[in-house]
Amino acid sequence: MTEAAWVVWRQDDNGNRFVVTTRAVRAEAEEVAAEMEARGHKQLYWVAAADQPQPGTGAA
Repeated sequence: MTEAAWVVWRQDDNGNRFVVTTRAVRAEAEEVAAEMEARGHKQLYWVAAADQPQPGTGAA
């Protein structure tokens, strides 16, 4: 089994951040983020490397 290298993040209207899904291939993660954004909700979606801590998540 391949370890996920890319994380799709979501930030809601209150600034809370959540992992939506993880993917082994960046292009797949970008596709998921684009699909979520296309739904027209006000949340923000982005892709980051799995080993990269995100600001505001408490990760060091």
